[in-house]
Amino acid sequence: MIIGLGIGALASQLGAVTVSAVPDKESSEVGGLQNTALNLGASLGTALVGSVMISVLTTLVLQGVLAHPGIPDSLKADAQTTFGAGVPFVSDTAVRMSLEAYGATQATIDAVLQINADGRLAALRAALFVVVLAAALALFFTRWVPTTPPGAPTSDPEDQEAISV
Repeated sequence: MIIGLGIGALASQLGAVTVSAVPDKESSEVGGLQNTALNLGASLGTALVGSVMISVLTTLVLQGVLAHPGIPDSLKADAQTTFGAGVPFVSDTAVRMSLEAYGATQATIDAVLQINADGRLAALRAALFVVVLAAALALFFTRWVPTTPPGAPTSDPEDQEAISV
């Protein structure tokens, strides 16, 4: 929610900053480039965060199932085969129904549900960490954002001297 609020608050200002940093005759091109970069960044960011989340979930769920002594070996082998390409983000109800259809005992169902819940939480934390890392990296680059519009006098004495000569 905080990330969404931050993006919403910055989106309107970002357009104003980028368009005001160029002469008026180039503002439409810059606005188009800014919107293209925003959409491309959102798409790539979603793909990256989703990939991290599914990778972490898959790794943790498979490791948890394989390491749990109370889960039968036949279920462990099926889990490796079924989820080798990725564990889907599914509800506890869907997991329970699948395990019941498989014929798993209640103890096995409870163990897998706990492993899945722990894996989902860790995957979400890892994905959020990637978002925070990207935001921190982006803050580093904000020092190069122009602070004066094009053609405006600067407060730097060397620049003022160059303008007056």
